[in-house]
Amino acid sequence: MKKETDGKEERQQQTSGVIRTIAILEALSRHRSINLENLAKTTALPKATLLRFLSTLVSLGYVHRDPSDQYSLTLKMFSVGSRGLEHLDLINLANPIAQGLCDRLGETVHMGVLEEDEAVYVLKKESSFTIRMYSRVGKSIPLYCTAIGKILLSDMDEGQLSSYLERVTLKPFTPNTIRSRAMLEEELARIRERGWAQDNEEHEMGTLCIGAPIKDYSGSVIAAISVSWPMFRYNEEEEKRNTSAILEASETLSALFGYTKGA
Repeated sequence: MKKETDGKEERQQQTSGVIRTIAILEALSRHRSINLENLAKTTALPKATLLRFLSTLVSLGYVHRDPSDQYSLTLKMFSVGSRGLEHLDLINLANPIAQGLCDRLGETVHMGVLEEDEAVYVLKKESSFTIRMYSRVGKSIPLYCTAIGKILLSDMDEGQLSSYLERVTLKPFTPNTIRSRAMLEEELARIRERGWAQDNEEHEMGTLCIGAPIKDYSGSVIAAISVSWPMFRYNEEEEKRNTSAILEASETLSALFGYTKGA
């Protein structure tokens, strides 16, 4: 019994050590350099404990201590992160998730990324129905009247959005297309609030799309995933189920890229 208790205490101490190490590294990442006293306040760790962890991180090459006792991260942390990013292939990671979403809802799934003032499809999973969506990988679509495009626009700050609107004319593709900046800004505000976007016959008559963001570790939108329906197959009563499935897929992908919800 004593051995089991000792083993449990050791595991708890190891877990506590990992949590403290991560807290220190994250605190350091938010500062060019910081002294021991301010770092202790930021991490809520006793100075003696903090100094012990810092000494280990300095010896391992992850933290630099300058002559004035200021601490900062070294490029070794960047090197580790870069190697991790090399293994994260957006399309390869998205393939099984997009296929699962396609199988679950039975309709065509697209994933798109921002390219200058448009979105480009980089992945497509075809519906099993005879009547399908006309699209292809590599096709460019407008931002202001598509679900994927609106998601990408919703991540822009005010300056980026203004610059985009100076370059792009809000050309009406259908009677439902957004045609003014005010309407677009209202739409983007709704998207940010609810977390998903809809194209209700705004780009093509007879087609409805729902899209959601794929975010990276910083919270930035790096892509968007959507599902498209012919209007005659879309059931408004299933909107909650549909959006829930799409958000689940987008959140799964975002988590693979290090995004933590609420961070």
